Amino acid sequence: MTAQAGKFEISGIGQIAINVQDLKRAVAFYRDKLGMKFLYEFPGLAFFDCGGVRLMFSHAEKPELDHPASIIYYRVDDINEAARALEARGVKLEHEPRIIAKMPDHDLWMCFVRDTEGNLVGLMNEVVHS
Repeated sequence: MTAQAGKFEISGIGQIAINVQDLKRAVAFYRDKLGMKFLYEFPGLAFFDCGGVRLMFSHAEKPELDHPASIIYYRVDDINEAARALEARGVKLEHEPRIIAKMPDHDLWMCFVRDTEGNLVGLMNEVVHS
């Protein structure tokens, strides 16, 4: 059987790895502050579900992989409500929610926080025009 070039297709994101220095602290932040669904934990690893995408938190396996995570933008239904809830949980906002772009059919709102590992975490809300 020969593989045909051009028949390969990526169907979605299955898992994202996020580097942490302190796993227990990161688990508490994502579970208790962000309210993300905790799945399970193994020695040195913790897993969360974010809308069907699995997030894996762990220490970097090699020194060259020990860097801050890419910015992940998490969807929320109401960004102002999310920001108020996070502040009530003791999370400091980098800035208040604001419109980033006005699109023909919706406005894109964002705000940012930092997790316990110093990673920038984006919250986004696409508000459809009525």
